[in-house]
Amino acid sequence: MLEWTIYHNPECSKSRAAMAYLDEKGVEARVVEYLKQPLDAEELAETLRKLNLKPRDILRDGEDEYEALGLNDPSLSDAELLKAVAANPALMQRPIIVRDGRAVVGRPTEAIDDLLD
Repeated sequence: MLEWTIYHNPECSKSRAAMAYLDEKGVEARVVEYLKQPLDAEELAETLRKLNLKPRDILRDGEDEYEALGLNDPSLSDAELLKAVAANPALMQRPIIVRDGRAVVGRPTEAIDDLLD
């Protein structure tokens, strides 16, 4: 059986919609409330490999921390960005859904279909 994980923020309407979509599709996923259980830089890097994205691609640039930490600086390395997201998990786009070696950002919810077989 293939394992599903959703990095979820219950306060986020998009994240709640993704949870409902998974339920509608009959998918049981391990739920990680990433604000309570933040991913470390290594876990973030692995998730990004599954997403086929770079750290900047999952940054929420509307968050206060984004501006406060100067993350709009294009000279920041991927490692620096990963460290910032690990220390400030609210900076991570949500929800992220992982199924084995693949992942998607579940916005819009139909993006989750890419993980369905």
